[in-house]
Amino acid sequence: MSSMSRARVARRIAAGAAYGGGGIGLVGAAAVGLLLAEVQMAKRHVGNGHSPHPPSADGLYGWGYPRSRGSEGDEPPLRLTMLGDSTAAGQGVHRSRQTPGSLLASGLAAVAERPVELRVVALPGAQSDDLDRQVALTLEDQRRVPDICVIMIGANDVTHRMPATRSVRHLASAVRRLRTAGAEVVVGTCPDLGTIEPVQQPLRWLARRTSRQLAAAQTIGVVEQGGRTVSLGDLLGPEFAANPRELFGPDNYHPSAEGYATAAMAVLPTVCAALGLWPAEEERPDASRREGFLPVARAAAEAASEAGTEVTAALPTGPRGPWALLKRRRRRRLPAPEAAPATAPEPTT
Repeated sequence: MSSMSRARVARRIAAGAAYGGGGIGLVGAAAVGLLLAEVQMAKRHVGNGHSPHPPSADGLYGWGYPRSRGSEGDEPPLRLTMLGDSTAAGQGVHRSRQTPGSLLASGLAAVAERPVELRVVALPGAQSDDLDRQVALTLEDQRRVPDICVIMIGANDVTHRMPATRSVRHLASAVRRLRTAGAEVVVGTCPDLGTIEPVQQPLRWLARRTSRQLAAAQTIGVVEQGGRTVSLGDLLGPEFAANPRELFGPDNYHPSAEGYATAAMAVLPTVCAALGLWPAEEERPDASRREGFLPVARAAAEAASEAGTEVTAALPTGPRGPWALLKRRRRRRLPAPEAAPATAPEPTT
């Protein structure tokens, strides 16, 4: 599917979500049923000799950094909350320091030179309709609203045949509530299910097409609510094709430690930029990297086709509706994994 076609589909889905439309489907029910069957076969291996529960990564990271001093004295640590499904929770690895939340908290602490308090409310198996509950948990203490929330969601919506309009509606509502409360929001959009090893052609192509359509629609919904997105897409695709045993975990479905590190490296620059911590020169679009201002639907479609691409709101209106800034940020190396939470012991295996 071309970028322009994907943009049109994404616009229709996002409009249906915004205006209460019904089931604008992504693909035929029979085809999705086949896809679901193959993905479920892949997921049967989860827990086969490995814990189905992700390790707890909650705690304080970068505790060695001095707390920033504000006009009223020491400022508290930055607060980072992870919401979403098993990818956000870190299912598939054994140690807390290998989870995406831990990796992002360590990286953010290193860039900010300030401690970061991590809380994970993501739930393995969650679909977008669980975000309402997760947001309620996140905002239950109005005195401790997160500075930044990272949401990773969408894969289970595809495999459980949730209508795309409903999926985007739940996500957009979650972003709106978090932004209204004062938190910055970064969403890692639906990953490419075509990279799951047991899924064969032609369902591999179908999974890729379905995932990218949802990712593009998610981007429109998130950007319109003031959040930023990072395309996870086929981020692991090239590496997976070359060395699947290294970038996917023992269950062949969830990422391994190396896979989560790859995803975290893609998301970290956007997290830092949302908090005003990225170098100023990096905020200007670079034409040599094909960055620039585009209608939001077109930016969403292009981002869905290229993993690691960021989309953020730019202009509220234009000749073809709202415009967004599309960026391909340079990734920074994450800090060494010994930056473990100070308040939570490393789980044993």
